[in-house]
Amino acid sequence: MPAQRLLVIADAHIGSAPKANEAALLRFLREAPGMGDALLVTGDLFEFWFGWRRVVPRRGVAVAAALAELAARIPVSMVGGNHDRWGRPAWADDTEITWSRGQLELKVGKRRVLALHGDGVAERPGRVSWSHRLVSQPLTAGTFSLLHPDFGMWLVDRLSPWLGELHSTPAQQAASAARQLAYAQRRLATDPDPWMLIMGHTHVPAL
Repeated sequence: MPAQRLLVIADAHIGSAPKANEAALLRFLREAPGMGDALLVTGDLFEFWFGWRRVVPRRGVAVAAALAELAARIPVSMVGGNHDRWGRPAWADDTEITWSRGQLELKVGKRRVLALHGDGVAERPGRVSWSHRLVSQPLTAGTFSLLHPDFGMWLVDRLSPWLGELHSTPAQQAASAARQLAYAQRRLATDPDPWMLIMGHTHVPAL
């Protein structure tokens, strides 16, 4: 039965966010069934997450366990973000979570909803745009999977400031949000069937 009350979260960046944020998110996940009847996660739930075949990243493991437990109670859908797009073994194979690395389509009532993280449509040209394309390649993920997890996580910690947008100014964030809004308007104009398009990524709220 399609959800009537859809809860949406994005960009918690568990692993780099303050511990208080993680505690608040865990409370939210425990109480979610009383607030809605389905949950959508639109990417970057974790600062970094990789779906090794036999290893689960230590950072954020409490959130991962809570999310898997919630999925046994209400439908949970998750779209990968540019920080946690490589999670298929942990989500699609081992839990009841509906997972996609790119975009998902779901129903809310009788309405069609499209969900994606939003990276790739809002980056300004240059280093960040190039790095997002690089890390989205299957070859990159395949190569990374061959590394020892401890070394892989160490490498991510060293490269994240260079690959990401940690030092974006408010003006740059606003420009990214404007590009994302323009993309949403074009997408909904060319494909008028979706009732709603949900994205995260820019950390700037807009409707």
